[in-house]
Amino acid sequence: MLKFDFDTENILAELEKTQKDFWNLDRPCANFLYLLILLKNAKNVLEIGTSNGYSGIWILKALENTKGKLTTIEFWEKRQSVARKNFASCIKNAKVEPKIGSAVVVLEDLVQEVETNKREKYDFVFIDANKTEYLSYFKLVDKIISDNGVILADNILSHKEKTAPYAEELFNNETYASQILEMGAGMMLSCKIK
Repeated sequence: MLKFDFDTENILAELEKTQKDFWNLDRPCANFLYLLILLKNAKNVLEIGTSNGYSGIWILKALENTKGKLTTIEFWEKRQSVARKNFASCIKNAKVEPKIGSAVVVLEDLVQEVETNKREKYDFVFIDANKTEYLSYFKLVDKIISDNGVILADNILSHKEKTAPYAEELFNNETYASQILEMGAGMMLSCKIK
């Protein structure tokens, strides 16, 4: 399992103590997220659901290698504030753009920015927010993800009833290839192929 510098490992260890309170990824899933970003050589990552910054730290560590940047959306200012502090403690000069508010509303703004060429499309999207809104997120993400872009969604099995419309849409969408992975709380990996 990947190990980071002393300060980052200490912060990750503290965050792992409250994993269930904040619905953070477990360490193997976070490591998988890190590896996917490296394999994809992602440069422009979108995270829906910042929480306390646990997954964001892993994303930003991967982006240090790919020279990329992270846009991360969180509804709660208090959580986003904690995440920003954690990012600053773990990654010097982190290329991160925090967004506060309803993910659907923020995504609508991002769509408008992409459509007016004020923002580049994303090549990797991580979804881990309000489970009942996953399908709504996807309908907007689909407009701002690049060709061959990757979407990773968490809690697909732990919240099966709530995420079922999302999973069904992706499995039946001819422009995406998808697979559910039985790891952690269940992750769904999708790639835009057309």
